[in-house]
Amino acid sequence: METAFQIALIVFSALLGLLVLMHKGKGGGLSDMFGGGMQSSVGGSSVAERNLDRITVVVGVIWFAIIVVLGLLMKS
Repeated sequence: METAFQIALIVFSALLGLLVLMHKGKGGGLSDMFGGGMQSSVGGSSVAERNLDRITVVVGVIWFAIIVVLGLLMKS
């Protein structure tokens, strides 16, 4: 059981990293340094960006839940 959660944690960690990297830079910080600030904003976010935000939040919550479950399993 613990091994399954460890594998799930690795998968969701990689997925969360990819989802965060897919986000468009909002200006400022490191995104400007790598060319993210050169784009003009159209105003507002598209449907695809909002869906990406939602998917990222859901994956993040699942990732957090897996960490909590693994902590409880390792404690006992």
